[in-house]
Amino acid sequence: MNTIETKKAYTTRWILLLAILTAIAPLSTDMYLPALPEMAKDFGVSTLMISNSLPAYFLGVAVGQLIYGPISDRIGRKKPLIFGLSLHIIASILCIYVDDVWSLFFVRVLQALGSCVGLVLARAAIRDVMETNSAAKAFASMMIVMGIAPILAPTLGAWLLVFFSWQSIFIALFALGVVSLLWVIFGFRETLAEDRRLKLSFRQVGSLYVSILKDRSYIFPMLAGCFSFGVLFCYINAASTVLMDGFQLSQQQFAYAFGFNALGTMILSAMNHKLAERFSVVQRLSIGGVVQLMGALLLICVGLLPHLGFALVMIGLFMAVAGIGLTAPNSTALAMSRQGRQAGSASALMGGLQFIFGLSSGLILNFLMWSPLMNMALSMLIFVVLANLAIQATVRYQQQQSVSA
Repeated sequence: MNTIETKKAYTTRWILLLAILTAIAPLSTDMYLPALPEMAKDFGVSTLMISNSLPAYFLGVAVGQLIYGPISDRIGRKKPLIFGLSLHIIASILCIYVDDVWSLFFVRVLQALGSCVGLVLARAAIRDVMETNSAAKAFASMMIVMGIAPILAPTLGAWLLVFFSWQSIFIALFALGVVSLLWVIFGFRETLAEDRRLKLSFRQVGSLYVSILKDRSYIFPMLAGCFSFGVLFCYINAASTVLMDGFQLSQQQFAYAFGFNALGTMILSAMNHKLAERFSVVQRLSIGGVVQLMGALLLICVGLLPHLGFALVMIGLFMAVAGIGLTAPNSTALAMSRQGRQAGSASALMGGLQFIFGLSSGLILNFLMWSPLMNMALSMLIFVVLANLAIQATVRYQQQQSVSA
């Protein structure tokens, strides 16, 4: 008899496992950010060139999620988790031995194809067993745990660089993959019962994605979450150039600055629980969008008037990143609320589009011709404006549903 995760099993340990699985992909990004200048020297390229390993990683994450979603709807959540984590482990080892930048890009795509499995299946597992309000709280709890990752990851990466070479960062990611794989094998119980699995052929997957995108209860909050995450990817893509090259921060100082901004996400994720007593899921989503917009506008002001200084840059970044603590859990809960048996595919589509937007943020930054700070601010403003437009569409749709109910 299959052992399926039930409502009685919503323990802190279960949420912690899902949070760690979700955090592997961002950890694989954030830990090596302080090492980019050192890696650039080793490979004989510019920091901007080596930074293109980030869009390469985002491409792998986007494609991988679109694959794992429908597969998990067909065969369950646990087997794809085991496969993806195993691929992450193998690719992390390969990252240690690459000797040119193009090999690094290729192996990073492989690493992304493995590590992204947790992004899809953690969301799907929660949707398998929880309703909208409970799911929003669970996603917020995950964001709190995940918020620790970008705070600690650059710091850990920077301290590893004090004693070891940049390859040590990928050794640490390898170790994390091994621990996660063992935890999944022995501690993750299947959440999708066999009688709820979709009998999809691979030819039907495209049709399924199209039908999901036609669902207005999904498309509006999904776009709000994706555009909101685009702000984060603008920051990740530009952070090393803006803070280390522009403001001359050391590796350790960069790690602390990066962690400070990530702390905002954790704070607003924690506030999501308290705000739930006074505001609906849609209202909390709107508040997060406003916080991000204010941060992006402040960064535009500093980009136009650089003499305003580093402190205002940090405040603007803090707000732009922190708002995700409200937009991410609430947009995800709304988008997934009516997806039922196709939760894996819906989660994959949302996650894949998030990282496609992340890839596009890197492309936008490469084409803008102003200072690195102004380029980052402009790209953030583009995404945050689009996010707020999608949030307003979500609000209007929810109001229409309330009237017709």
